[in-house]
Amino acid sequence: MSVPEYRQFYIDGAWRTSSSDKMSAILCPVTERVIGSLAMGTHADVDDAVAAARRAFATFSLTPVEERRALLGRILALMEERAEALAIAMTTEMGTAISFARSAQVPFGIAHVRAAMEALSDYAFITHQGSTAIVREPIGVCGLITPWNWPLYQITAKVAPAIAAGCTTVLKPSELSPLSALLFAQIMHDAGTPPGVFNLVNGTGEEVGAAMASHPDIDMISITGSVRAGILVAQAAAVTVKRVVQELGGKSPNILLPDADFARVVPLGVASALRNVGQSCSAPTRMIVPVDRLEEVETLARCHAETMIVGDPMAQDSVLGPVANKAQFDRVQYMIGVGIDEGAKLVCGGPGRPEGLSEGYFTRPTIFSDVTTDMRIAQEEIFGPVLCIIPYATEDEAIAIANDTVYGLGGHVQSADLESARRVARRIRSGQVHINHPAWDAHAAFGGYKQSGNGREYGVFGLEECLETKAILGYGPS
Repeated sequence: MSVPEYRQFYIDGAWRTSSSDKMSAILCPVTERVIGSLAMGTHADVDDAVAAARRAFATFSLTPVEERRALLGRILALMEERAEALAIAMTTEMGTAISFARSAQVPFGIAHVRAAMEALSDYAFITHQGSTAIVREPIGVCGLITPWNWPLYQITAKVAPAIAAGCTTVLKPSELSPLSALLFAQIMHDAGTPPGVFNLVNGTGEEVGAAMASHPDIDMISITGSVRAGILVAQAAAVTVKRVVQELGGKSPNILLPDADFARVVPLGVASALRNVGQSCSAPTRMIVPVDRLEEVETLARCHAETMIVGDPMAQDSVLGPVANKAQFDRVQYMIGVGIDEGAKLVCGGPGRPEGLSEGYFTRPTIFSDVTTDMRIAQEEIFGPVLCIIPYATEDEAIAIANDTVYGLGGHVQSADLESARRVARRIRSGQVHINHPAWDAHAAFGGYKQSGNGREYGVFGLEECLETKAILGYGPS
């Protein structure tokens, strides 16, 4: 039986066939079988997309704010209308449980469009300092590179603020999860996005990503991906001195202070670490707990992990589907073996697939305890359903453990006393810290310290990454 072929890219307001005959297989992570093939773009395709974006920028950058806000509103409405199709696409391409796709992957993606609209509604593009005007102007053509783990969410987190700012865009989604991106491109078309304002070219990072990063007519490159990919993009971009925004890896801590409600926060901590099968760069995969409560935490964590049903992601009761691809499955299995070899205590899970599953990239929810901060499983991003429990004796030691990483993307603190939680949160070296598992905020600045990246996304922070600042002296009073 033949599988569908996706040979077209979206460039200059129309679908057009790739300049290359090279195709890449799309694999179903549940069955490990080919479910489609995707055209791999070339430098020529990038040139076409960038040229279209450059032409469109001349006029789109001058559009009134209300016109851009109206465009975002149409995109928002179409995403809501086609939410189920988007959810099914993500479950198909990267294995996220359909319940999670419906409750998080799609709604959070929609929320980024809404947040960009809200940020735009009262943003002051011109302010005054005496007779000097400070003008914020769109930076130009934005090259956007997005990952496979939150495929729609990361697209809208980049595209929506760029559109709000008056920029034009060239998007390279992950070739491992392209189906939702193709649906999104159709939404952009059907929303009446002017030709050239949004362009999509599929392909590999080595070919399409590198061509975008080094392209002289791309003014900003924004990437969400691994540290290795972020470094390569920054190196390629340096030649043209363009702005580089990177949201990269993480190994986020979750500090449980002694007065926390452990019966509540331990299960929530496990769920946060393992959601999306642990494939979140900000997942709190290091649970840092008082040494005298270690056994209690192990029991609570194991009990919750054992309630998490792993299975067919289209089944309504499945909490965790497979990891997204073979390379990631192999990496997770390898790192579980590393944890065992390092002498960490295996609380639950372990190597191999869950019982009853003989195919697919399914992984057992795995919890290690008695982990020390020098272990590889405590330092390296595993990107799978693996949680490390690390004991501490004092608050200072807990904070030192939290900061003992090359990353600095997210962090969590749990305490019954808000002031204590605030005190610890201020000492964690990361771009975001969550106190007592609050609701997600689409306007909260998101980005990393250290090797977790540069720049910030979401809301007004994402909007400002797409703007240049111009001072006009002698402008006169407002």
